[in-house]
Amino acid sequence: MTVYAGQGDAHRSLALLWGAPEEPRTGRSGPKPGLSVDAIVSTGIAVADAEGMTALSMRAVGERLGRTAMALYTYVPGKAELLDLMYDRALAELPGDRTLLNGWRAAVEAWAEQLYACYLRHPWMLQVSQARPVLGPAELAAMESLLTALQPAALPPERLRGAVAALWQFVHGMAATTADTRGAAAATGVTDEDWWTTRSSQLAQLAPDFPARFPLLTALQSATGGAPEESGREAFRTGLAVLLDGIAVGAPA
Repeated sequence: MTVYAGQGDAHRSLALLWGAPEEPRTGRSGPKPGLSVDAIVSTGIAVADAEGMTALSMRAVGERLGRTAMALYTYVPGKAELLDLMYDRALAELPGDRTLLNGWRAAVEAWAEQLYACYLRHPWMLQVSQARPVLGPAELAAMESLLTALQPAALPPERLRGAVAALWQFVHGMAATTADTRGAAAATGVTDEDWWTTRSSQLAQLAPDFPARFPLLTALQSATGGAPEESGREAFRTGLAVLLDGIAVGAPA
């Protein structure tokens, strides 16, 4: 399931994201005591964290708050605007300050680790398409933080743009794989160990010459064993190191 950010009213979404004063509206009852935009966004995140993106609706959020969906519309126009607010609120968990005391590489590693962890705390974020940004303050602050970390590398603009895109997409893709690994057993009723054991034994029977046909793949699998999530975590670290090695090559001496 892929969802696109920015599908609601552009003015209302951006005004809510950036904390602009609310405009007076007619035809609806006044705010209900105990409700706020912050409470609605926090509850939306709680629903999506616990039950996934498919469970997110204004009705589900209202039920958690003990209100009807209609009561929420005074604060948030609809689900599309709520999703923008949720996505930006989740990214606000990333640290704003980026220390460069240990060099740009360490700073980028810290940024990547923190974004990776944020995605895994809120796996529904991985279903929000990267094609259109939310354009909220936290999302833009996360980008500014990465640019700050990379600034000492003094990359020319075209290489900097490519480095930023590669790093963000790498973290997103690796987090998505880990999140899928975590959800596979619950969704299918089959553990990773059982799944791999069954298919490995079948491959051994159906393709007894597998090692001879795929010697490099066989050697790689032997060298990178372990539980799928552990292997994925190691792949994240080593893949990030490879990306940073490439960025370092392009940085002025």
